Amino acid sequence: MRWKVLLLCAGLISCQTKAPSPVIHTAKERADHATAEAFGKQFAIATQGRYASWAAEEIFAQGGNIIDAAVAASFTVSVERPQSTGLGGGGFMLFHEAKTGKTYAIDFRERAPLKATKNMYVRKGKADTNLSQNGALAVGVPGMVAGLVQIHHRFGSLPLDKVIAPAIRLAENGFPIYEEFHTALLDRADELRKDPEAAKIFLNNGEVPAVGTVLVQKDLAKTLRLIAQKGQEGFYKGPVADSIVNFMKKRKGLITHKDLQSYEVKWRTPIVGEFDGYEVASMPPPSSGGVHVIQFLNFLEKDHLSQQGFLSKNSIHLAASALQSAFADRAKYLGDPDFVQVPVRGLTSPKYLEGRRAEVNLDKARKADEVAAGNPLPYESTDTTHISLLDNQGNAVSSTQTINGWMGAAVVAPGTGVVLNNEMDDFSAQEGSSNLFGAIGGKPNAIAPKKTPLSSMSPTILMKNNQPVLAVGAPGGTRIISCVAQTILNYVEFKLPLYDAVTAVRYHHQWRPDVLYIDPPGPRPEVLQGLRNMGYDVKIEPVPCYVMAVAREGDRLHGVADPRDIGISVAK
Repeated sequence: MRWKVLLLCAGLISCQTKAPSPVIHTAKERADHATAEAFGKQFAIATQGRYASWAAEEIFAQGGNIIDAAVAASFTVSVERPQSTGLGGGGFMLFHEAKTGKTYAIDFRERAPLKATKNMYVRKGKADTNLSQNGALAVGVPGMVAGLVQIHHRFGSLPLDKVIAPAIRLAENGFPIYEEFHTALLDRADELRKDPEAAKIFLNNGEVPAVGTVLVQKDLAKTLRLIAQKGQEGFYKGPVADSIVNFMKKRKGLITHKDLQSYEVKWRTPIVGEFDGYEVASMPPPSSGGVHVIQFLNFLEKDHLSQQGFLSKNSIHLAASALQSAFADRAKYLGDPDFVQVPVRGLTSPKYLEGRRAEVNLDKARKADEVAAGNPLPYESTDTTHISLLDNQGNAVSSTQTINGWMGAAVVAPGTGVVLNNEMDDFSAQEGSSNLFGAIGGKPNAIAPKKTPLSSMSPTILMKNNQPVLAVGAPGGTRIISCVAQTILNYVEFKLPLYDAVTAVRYHHQWRPDVLYIDPPGPRPEVLQGLRNMGYDVKIEPVPCYVMAVAREGDRLHGVADPRDIGISVAK
């Protein structure tokens, strides 16, 4: 077997006594604040994996640059968090390059296979979510390896094999299963059992191993070695590609050798807005995240919410209203810009957002049926993981990466160790149907060959005087948008310290379902009652996203990895 058991106090499992949390923090905050926050003058790193942050630190110590460190962290977190990201997935990266002053938006998201069709998941007139979420038919063409290798080739300084070495070591030597990974395995155990290769790696005689059990991924180490030696061809050609294609043939999936060999990384132009004197650069479509983060901030800018009070009834109401409007627009207008016209300029126009803000009654919540998409055209001129890095040269990286749901499609290409994504579920399987995260889909996000599914990933960089001052992002499906936007709001408008901006109670409203979710313990009782009196259906339950943020504060760099999760921040 590939398993051995450690005592719970070993490795990643902390035996510290839980410290009391400040009032504004969620009850789930972990005890080891010291690993969640770091300060330095050379670099700051915040990732959702402990080994990933250490890998980036190791690469900096070897003389690597910020891209070497980011790529090392990305490959390592693919080993460390197989429930949420990996070589069988994809992602987005925002990179601000100090020497040119240019910000790049790189799209290495999964794409629909060439044989994909608009109604491929419709059975008896209705979308079958099992087909789009589980098994071979749910898998989009992976872009992770192509993206990371091409980004490294263009901007990195160390050899690729050095950059991938920490990931190979971790796959070979293993790491103890931590609580969230264990929860994901429990959630997906039934599906994992259906795939012999996945069961062999992630289950122990068909059962989920205990927390603290060490996971060793020898096949994944072999795949990483091939990539280290051959670059992109180590994944998209040769034995790894053959295994993926043969698996697809046997399981009635769609991906072929032509799909893998024709995969293209897209170099896009960032979407840029302004908020309170900052330039906000974020990911453009096919991510909806950048559009809606900027919409959220501009919708609220003239309300000066700091005067209303942090977590006050009015500030939550107005922010929830901004989210309702954004998600209604998302359902109607957002999709892959290579296939549909997305009115980005109109959707982020201050005049358009002034009109959207004017639709809100200060004394009453809007029901979902009362919120519709706006008309941006007159303003036109035509589970997942995240890493954030800053260095003292003025470079910044914000990258969100994913295989979509926990354990992706719950299948592994034999002999590769690669968990394959279920990213096809992010398309609109049928107009008006919802995906794994409850987001409503529209015509612009319909399935088509080589098309990229809509995403909520929101890697974002705030600039002042052409210097990056905050790089932020999060995993969490549709909650990414609200979590990233609120962290920026907390830090810039409410002027909370970065740690508090990340760990503060969060709220989320995505129009449909018509529910306002608020982290426990929630706001003050009178605020909560006030929101309910306004007509909100409020549920106090965790808003599941984990923010990774790094900031430049004077002459120091400050990193915070959301203490709700196991990731850490490292700085020097």
